[in-house]
Formats: sequence, structure tokens, C-alpha cells
Amino acid sequence: MDQSAQDMQTYYSARASYYDAVYLKPERQADIQFLRAYLPAQFAGRNVLEIACGTGYWTQHIAPVTRSMLATDGNADPLSFARQRPGTAHIAFQVADAFALENISSQFDAAFAGLWFSHVLKQDQQRFLNGLHSRLQPGARVIMIDNNASQLLDFPITETDADGNTFQHRDLRDGSVHRILKNFPTEAELHALVDGCATDISYQNLGHFWLFSYTLK
Repeated sequence: MDQSAQDMQTYYSARASYYDAVYLKPERQADIQFLRAYLPAQFAGRNVLEIACGTGYWTQHIAPVTRSMLATDGNADPLSFARQRPGTAHIAFQVADAFALENISSQFDAAFAGLWFSHVLKQDQQRFLNGLHSRLQPGARVIMIDNNASQLLDFPITETDADGNTFQHRDLRDGSVHRILKNFPTEAELHALVDGCATDISYQNLGHFWLFSYTLK
């Protein structure tokens, strides 16, 4: 595991007990309400693989309408909160490396990643998607959501590396400061990553989040 991944695991483990505060910000409520209605409608009746489910905020809204669901995260601490979410008793949870999905034997017809892709190094983005696609059936629906650049008002970029990856410094309630990888891909960059392997490609820039969806060929 590289240093940026270790930093994120430490950060999100410590933040797990109060992570939901990010969804309570008043300025984000219009987006949250839209996504809470939109996402279940897209995944209804499907076998869903969720990547980096964290504390399960989005899992609890998607799970009740699915045929089956496997919610994964690379960190066991947030998963302990996700397992307690309402409406998730019938689904499976698993600690899984998002870059080692070959260890998941099932095949799925849908995938979701919420607030994860921004934490993937630019040089690893295609590798992540290739691994994800290997677990999906043709015709699978893929949806990713993440913060758009409005988040920079709260957490400005403090560092950019030689590959163009951007980093923020974030404080936790215990006073510790963490260096967090946070990329902001453009619509064109996202399209380029699935060019040739997807149809029905759609990008929406909401007030505080972007939403990217496509159907795997």
C-alpha cells in the first residue's frame, strides 16, 4: 500500500464515527435529496457491487431496492458502521481492496462508487476501472458520484505532485492533520477513461457533486 492510501485509511478510520456530518451541510441538501431519489431508481432489481462504501450512507438508500448487493471497503472500521444501517440486513459486506477485486468471485450487473474516485491516483484510474469492469456483466450499469470543485472552498489544494495529483490537508476533531489525495476529474477525462467500452455515458455537474454513469458493453 502506498503512503497516500495509508494516510487515507488512518484518516477515515478516525473520522468514521462522525463522517455523516458531511451530508448534513445545508448547502448540500438539494443535491443529497436528488441523489437519494435518483440512485435507488437506477439500481432497482439489480445485483450491485459497491466500492468504498465507507460508513454506508449511500448503501442504506440503495440496498432496499436491489436484488442483491455486496458493499465493500478497504477499511474495516467504517464497515462496522455500515453494517448497522437500516435496510441493509439482507446484503453482504466485505473488506476488499478496490484494486484487487479479482478476490470477489461473483459477477454483478451494476456498480456504485460514492466519493471514492477522487481518492484514486491519476495513474491508477484506468487500472481501477479495468478491475471493476472485470467483475461486471455486459450491460452492467455503473454510477460514480463525487465532490466537485465547490469543495475547494472548505479544503483548498495544498499540494500537486509531478503526475498532476492534488492533495488537501484536513483536520480531525482530535487536532491531527492529514494529507489527503483529492483529485477533481473533468467530464472529458471521465469520458476518455471509458471510451470504447461503454455506452449511454452521462455526466451531470450538480451544485456540490458530479455524477457519472454509463453502461458497460
